[in-house]
Amino acid sequence: MARFRRRTCIILLLFILFICSIMMALKTLRPDRAGFGDPFGLGLLPELQQRTVHLDNKQNSLNRVQGDTVTHVNNLHSISVNTMKASMPPVNQLEEELSSPNYNFHIFYYSWFGNPQFDGKYIHWNHPLLPHWDPKIANNYPKGRHNPPEDIGANFYPELGSYSSKDPSVIEAHMKQMRAASTGVIVLSWYPPGMADENGEPTDDLVPVILDYAHKYNLKVTFHIEPYKDRDDRSMYHNVKYIIDKYGGHPAFYRHKTSTGRLLPMFYVYDSYVTIPEIWANLLTVSGSQTIRNTPYDALFIALLVEERHKHDIQRSGFDGMYTYFATNGFSYGSSHHNWASLKAFCDSNNLMFIPSVGPGYIDTSIRPWNNHNTRNRVNGKYYETAFSAALLVRPEIISITSFNEWHEGTQIEKAVPKRTGQVVYLDYKPHKPNVYLELTQKWSEKYRKEQEQWLM
Repeated sequence: MARFRRRTCIILLLFILFICSIMMALKTLRPDRAGFGDPFGLGLLPELQQRTVHLDNKQNSLNRVQGDTVTHVNNLHSISVNTMKASMPPVNQLEEELSSPNYNFHIFYYSWFGNPQFDGKYIHWNHPLLPHWDPKIANNYPKGRHNPPEDIGANFYPELGSYSSKDPSVIEAHMKQMRAASTGVIVLSWYPPGMADENGEPTDDLVPVILDYAHKYNLKVTFHIEPYKDRDDRSMYHNVKYIIDKYGGHPAFYRHKTSTGRLLPMFYVYDSYVTIPEIWANLLTVSGSQTIRNTPYDALFIALLVEERHKHDIQRSGFDGMYTYFATNGFSYGSSHHNWASLKAFCDSNNLMFIPSVGPGYIDTSIRPWNNHNTRNRVNGKYYETAFSAALLVRPEIISITSFNEWHEGTQIEKAVPKRTGQVVYLDYKPHKPNVYLELTQKWSEKYRKEQEQWLM
């Protein structure tokens, strides 16, 4: 009898665990409205809910370039180009080995990582633990900074280790992975010369190297304009002019063919809602005091949509379209899959581009230990595929992917490996291989390409 009771209890417990697992999986795949309007949700964003200087690693801060850094990067460019030329296989061989690029798949890319070998110190891998804006909550969580290479500011661990974005072999490996995933356009996080996010250092001098390696793999590069200090209509005009003058002649510089046949550069503008529409209109409307329209520097400008009301601000501002960026279904209005159809309809009726952003999951508790609420489990790739499926339903001209290597927020599709240290056990992609998210991206790139052909018939 005792054995029968014990067996019954075990069966009951397993049944309860099974039911809980099913519920958690369903919530992860379709967390409708989860976190929207909650202090753990939109409170993370500037000028939405509570403002804080601890928002994230994409904040406005200014770091001046040191002379030795400029010299080092310039030398690095020469070495990289020579190395690339010496090791470059025939173009036909590359084309045979890799999937064809899809220039309607844009992927967000970050070049802000550093290590002692190439940078004299760790950069970004040693990210600080960001305190919650409420001191009472902040006191319940650890403080301090990560200590690479064993302890990094990420919940997953890169196959390439705590790498430097200046390492030519790393840049090449990244280009090869993005090309294998059948993406076509790299959306490069960008700050003006001499400026950086508050945890990084200036990276504009890396752009020529990235362009060169992108060209080798038949990829294109566009720019993700970060919210640098004093960003307004005047500085944006100056910086767009700088980018086009300096990089616009490179064969890897991306230009998008519009419905009217024009070939225009494209710029994604992160945290665009922080600047009022009247300021943007000075730059982006034909009658604006700083207008860039119908000049040699005219381009397609894509704004970040977070809240529903932003769609009207984006239209008034003179932007050419909107993207959603966040890989967290339910975190914001824009990132919630069930809102994409209405956003696409709004864009269609107002001659705007709608670019949904899909991602494999989200987890940032390595840098925001209090933010479990916004974690989105990958469910062995099912979350990613659900996002792609939702994006294809609205028939967008372009799909953006968050991200290739934003390791701090756990949105990366870059190869990751299992790793355990004395203090940390990192997440990984098991039971799949390190390249599983590259393969899934390639699968959906092909599916999108085939469906798009049918849309246009």
